[in-house]
Amino acid sequence: MFTGIVTDIGRIVETKVTGDLRARIATRYDTGRIDIGASIACDGVCLTVVALGSDPENWFDVEISGETVSKTNLGGWNPGKRVNLERALKVGDELGGHIVSGHIDGLAEVVGVRPEGGSVRVTFRAPDALARFIAPKGSVALNGTSLTVNEVAGRDFGVNFIPHTQSATTWGEVAVGDLVNLEVDTMARYVARLREYD
Repeated sequence: MFTGIVTDIGRIVETKVTGDLRARIATRYDTGRIDIGASIACDGVCLTVVALGSDPENWFDVEISGETVSKTNLGGWNPGKRVNLERALKVGDELGGHIVSGHIDGLAEVVGVRPEGGSVRVTFRAPDALARFIAPKGSVALNGTSLTVNEVAGRDFGVNFIPHTQSATTWGEVAVGDLVNLEVDTMARYVARLREYD
């Protein structure tokens, strides 16, 4: 489990297809404190560490199944791309965002970006099947970042990115047309499911 609070911006060093997709990610994390088999959210996708190193910089490798590639934006990873990283939640850690599983529900498209004071307002378009799980003042995880929804209009929803979020994550680089990993709030999913039986 994760909180959606990004703790590092990694960089894709290389990718290769070995049956599945394998990626090497440079990180500021101390790889001496990461175990093989550990889970790290990479742009919101829970991935398993399969190799570690520190030469010439700290890095870890992950393997990504074809199923995951088909449901996320990870198939577009190329060397140099920056990605949001978060280590798995430990008992006793502060829960500053919301509970995030790292299981992506689908891709949302960026359809609008505009400055708003010192912040940036971004409008996303959710897939039809997921739009009903997104509500004003509710939570979503986008590329692994816990965010509050400002407004909803049909499939479109807006999020405000304060300057800190823009600098501490990859959201400072957002552009219209980007496809981002969307995980809806688990509570919203369960509420919707329960309502099917009313």
